[in-house]
Amino acid sequence: MKTAGLGDVRLSVLAALVAGVFLAISGIPGSATAQVGLTSTTLARGTDMSDGTIPLKQGMDVVVAHNVFAPSGSSGWHSHPGGAIGVVKSGQVTLYVSTGSKCDATTYQAGQSFIERPDKVLKAVNTGTMDADVYVTFPSVPQGLPSRHDEADPGTC
Repeated sequence: MKTAGLGDVRLSVLAALVAGVFLAISGIPGSATAQVGLTSTTLARGTDMSDGTIPLKQGMDVVVAHNVFAPSGSSGWHSHPGGAIGVVKSGQVTLYVSTGSKCDATTYQAGQSFIERPDKVLKAVNTGTMDADVYVTFPSVPQGLPSRHDEADPGTC
């Protein structure tokens, strides 16, 4: 019968200590601090379905809006100086984006989100049969200026 050497004993003690520390840490019900005096309500959430990006700049305003589109309702042609992030809470909207002589139309359903690139000319239309609730964050608006610029119909859509 082989007897355990000093190295084997040390390895066993070390393994027992690591296991004990792991059990002690995993037994603690979370190390984060609890919320106190805060009520947070998620107004809308959606999975990004677009390929847009928006640069964020320090010193700019962040504006949040809740838009309700009646069936066939339209935002009219417009652009956003700092872009926009939209979340469709209910219903659907179709974004018509004019790029040169081309028109791209993409429909977003409840539970989906999209990004409008800065200064892109577009319009949003409720192409569904019920009201569409869309929550929009404008992350990079020059201080005190509008989050939206009205634009002429580009004639491409």
